[in-house]
Amino acid sequence: MRHVKVAVIGTGPAGYTAALYSARAQMAPIVFAGLEFGGQLMYTTDVENFPGFENGVRGPDLMMTMSKQAQRFGAEMEYSFVTAVDFSQRPFKLWTQSPTVGFDVYKKSSDQELAAAIAEVRAQEPTFTADSIILSTGATSIMLNVPGEQEFFAKGVSTCAVCDAAFYGEKETFVIGGGDSAMEDALALTKFATSVTLVHRRDSFKASKIMQDRVLNHPKIKVLWNSEVVEVIGKDTVTSLKIKTTNPATKQENIAEYPAQGMFVAIGHRPMTKVFSKEITLDPHGYIVTRQSATKWGVEAAQKAVTEDGLLEYPTMTSVEGVFAAGDVVDVRYKQAISSAGQGCMASLDAERWLERQGL
Repeated sequence: MRHVKVAVIGTGPAGYTAALYSARAQMAPIVFAGLEFGGQLMYTTDVENFPGFENGVRGPDLMMTMSKQAQRFGAEMEYSFVTAVDFSQRPFKLWTQSPTVGFDVYKKSSDQELAAAIAEVRAQEPTFTADSIILSTGATSIMLNVPGEQEFFAKGVSTCAVCDAAFYGEKETFVIGGGDSAMEDALALTKFATSVTLVHRRDSFKASKIMQDRVLNHPKIKVLWNSEVVEVIGKDTVTSLKIKTTNPATKQENIAEYPAQGMFVAIGHRPMTKVFSKEITLDPHGYIVTRQSATKWGVEAAQKAVTEDGLLEYPTMTSVEGVFAAGDVVDVRYKQAISSAGQGCMASLDAERWLERQGL
């Protein structure tokens, strides 16, 4: 068993930034990069809205550069998956052993199956202990799971129009979803694309009224109601979509093929928090609640942590003292690389100050 002062669980902009700041503060952090290090930006082609890169930067290149920068100051990368934790007392305990059923149990299992796998892992001796923890495991976009979707991911299939819209100038694009995120994606695409078609499986949107009004009144946006994509077609990149439309009165289904060069999936995100679900407070959607969460649960936590001077103490702290969180695993609203990096910086500074106060 090995002990560390700071353990960063997860990478991406939040994790790498937290590691960089912790390393420069001489806290010798260890970073659990997992099996899919770098987060969602590893699947993004060009990133043009991250400050400091005049001509843009490839997502994987940005992540590798951030990793090397953190390592330059002493951050240690551990390319293993944290399979169980114990935050009930300090030092905190971390396990990296694989459960018998494999790693898929953390993504595609029932609560009972996951609990059994974690119990199996925790029956063994912990791999690491840590004085403080920074959680930055991120969130993954919920996908359609239709043929061709994974094959053409980052080749015409995207989950972030705000990130990628500029690459779809004069192209025919489709947005899948009916919430505010889908509305925002559609509106972002109108600045560049020839056409934007919203595909929604129901006959009304669940987005806020103001967002619906903007979309429904935009001359460039069309809507396919009661519809869903059943296949993504292409060669090197996406060329068309097969879409099934159901007549709500007759229940008759019709499948048609539509020319398309871009498909943006905006049906929600799933935070990667299953392994922490019994250890810290999560909101009903699975996001970690910190004192700066943009939700009523975050507001409630913040109200309990205001000092006599009127300042919010340790904004990135979770419900467990000494455990902090940053990035998409917390962020229910912005989900941008730069906002994640900023939160990673804040979590590291909070952890450093908290450790100093504990005399560690």
